[in-house]
Amino acid sequence: MYKIQVLNNISEKGLERLSKDHYEIVSESKHPDAILLRSYNMHDMAIPSTLKAVGRAGAGTNNIPVSKLSKQGIAVFNTPGANANAVKELVLAGLFLSARNICQAWQAAAALTGTDDQIHLEVESQKKKFVGIELPGKTLGIVGLGAIGVEVANAALNLGMRVIGYDPQITVNRAWALSASVEQAESLEYLLSQVDFLSLHVPLVDSTKGFINEKSLAGIKKGARILNFARAEIVVEEAIVKAIKGGKIAAYICDFPGNHLKGHPQIITLPHLGASTHEAEENCAIMISEQIRDFLQDGAVRNSVNFPDAMLPRTEGWRLAIINANVPNMVAQISTHIAHQGLNIVDMINRSKGNLAYTLIDIDQHIPGNLLNMLRNTSGIFSVRVL
Repeated sequence: MYKIQVLNNISEKGLERLSKDHYEIVSESKHPDAILLRSYNMHDMAIPSTLKAVGRAGAGTNNIPVSKLSKQGIAVFNTPGANANAVKELVLAGLFLSARNICQAWQAAAALTGTDDQIHLEVESQKKKFVGIELPGKTLGIVGLGAIGVEVANAALNLGMRVIGYDPQITVNRAWALSASVEQAESLEYLLSQVDFLSLHVPLVDSTKGFINEKSLAGIKKGARILNFARAEIVVEEAIVKAIKGGKIAAYICDFPGNHLKGHPQIITLPHLGASTHEAEENCAIMISEQIRDFLQDGAVRNSVNFPDAMLPRTEGWRLAIINANVPNMVAQISTHIAHQGLNIVDMINRSKGNLAYTLIDIDQHIPGNLLNMLRNTSGIFSVRVL
């Protein structure tokens, strides 16, 4: 029986993937095997010694102390792509809101008073203030071609837009999903010089924090509109306000309200609605529950931010799941310990990611306790589980 601690509301559709025969779902526990969460801040939380995995029902893991957990051999999972359609749809809505001045026009219409005839006359006199632009033929620049960026790029092409993408670290899987009609920018500077609209889809890391700033905005095409549905901190808000006041950019649309952005008619802020759909919440919950289940029961790793992907079909017998430092001679030491016990390795896989390595080994005989003790006492091995 595995104990799963839930720190935020997780859709029941996902929790149903964790059968009551093998899993106990609790809101508080001193000895959980895994933790499921969304936005809960784990940085000041004491890490239980029993913890084996943390599952984030969403993509960002800034609220999780990944480095600290890695040193303790604890896997951290997220759900890239599970909420991509929800965010894509909101980005498309942002394109239309900014292109047609819809929010500003709605506010003006809501403030109209008088008789219907007076309102109709006022509408006719005001509507010229809200003249917008059409999207076909306009250039959309996308920074970050992950799951969301790729969906936005493909959808924008269908709207008749020219699309330029910039992502030096695009994965093979994402590249396969990206339309061949999306142009590749060799540099951020080139992309900024071309865009009528700029959509940001990068994670918040040291290299992206504040990378849209006064310096980068100096090179952006005059009149561009910027959409940020990624993270607030990747944009320097003071620089955005200054660029709008100076006529450099026409609009800023984001999912992150703040005091710097209040009171500017060319700035539209939404209350972090990117993944706020019933479908996205269910998709994330299902995906993270299945990943945690497969890791606890079979040692399989999919979509971990700190562990390498590792899937090995189960055979008969017992399975060892070993987490260790990514250093030379570790596999040899593990194999030697197993051989000294007279045990036969039926199948195995070894993968590494950064400073961590992960090994799954199937053995056709019972695994004795003294082998586990030898493995756990081997320098560089963080944890050993029998599955």
